Amino acid sequence: MKKTVICAALVAMAVKLAAAAGVGSAVGTWLSNAAEDGSLVSATLRLELGTDAGDSSAAVSVPTPQPTETAYTETLLLVQTTPSAEITQEETETPEDEETEILPAAISSTATIKNDTSIDVDIEALSAEGLSLTLQAGEPQILIVHTHGSEAYTMDGDDVYEESDESRTQDKSHNVIRVGDELAEKLRECGLNVIHDREIYDYPSYTGSYSRSAEAVASYLEKYPSIAIVIDLHRDAIGSGDVIYKTVAEADGESCAQVMLVVGTGENGLYHPNWRENLKLALYMQNAMDARYKTLARPIELEPERYNQQLTTGSLILEVGSSGNTLAEALKAIDLFAASVGPALAKLVA
Repeated sequence: MKKTVICAALVAMAVKLAAAAGVGSAVGTWLSNAAEDGSLVSATLRLELGTDAGDSSAAVSVPTPQPTETAYTETLLLVQTTPSAEITQEETETPEDEETEILPAAISSTATIKNDTSIDVDIEALSAEGLSLTLQAGEPQILIVHTHGSEAYTMDGDDVYEESDESRTQDKSHNVIRVGDELAEKLRECGLNVIHDREIYDYPSYTGSYSRSAEAVASYLEKYPSIAIVIDLHRDAIGSGDVIYKTVAEADGESCAQVMLVVGTGENGLYHPNWRENLKLALYMQNAMDARYKTLARPIELEPERYNQQLTTGSLILEVGSSGNTLAEALKAIDLFAASVGPALAKLVA
């Protein structure tokens, strides 16, 4: 039986999307019941970012000394739906020949930040401060890495791959590493010096992937201290069971995936004092996208975790599309991202 898991932050959004987009009575009924009948049970999924005894990330060396961090396990809050008592297991299982339904979801970026923390953020004040970040001419400037490099998209046409897990593959020509290849190439065309780490850190074990990618990032920063921006490129997953959503943007007369920037704060207790610098960079990139492609960007996600972003003051997660999107839609989205953000970053070269 397939897992039925939805990110808590998306439940309300999904209900609104169902109502606004007219996705169908079956889906609408499912969303309403999931939100109202008490079948949503909160659960926590441990991410591997803490500093407990079994976590190697506590020993990662970084370019500048940092105070000893208090032990804390970073978690991602999830909700899980469970079938009601009168529904049998057989009724909840999906026949092998039944395909997953993929529905479009255009998530507006009108609200610049989706704040999932209790921290008050003064966007105007942050924007007024301006960026302190500069890119050193003639030296490595940007690092692209993939903590969850096996993340892949919905197979379509010639984009067919061998799955290592659901919507995941080790084939670097079909997973998010391929999207990273495209981003690196397009940013270089803008005159930027980019290093692309093409290693996979979430296989064979998903647990520990952030610790492993942190070690890699720290190593790059030690070798190339001129690196000022670290982009951890992922793809999102939105949906549950046999209904998943693909993000949709309209640009240059074509449809493509949307992108989303994620900024960690360390509000959960991990040391991360300079997170506002990362947020200022995210706002800078968001403004560049909105100026050229109004529907490309989803709201910036501000989260209590830190996602290795304490390692630089130019670190961000970049989510390109969702599992419901195709690779072609993700590649189109990253081309538009680079076309808008690349020239803006080139202005930071000094």
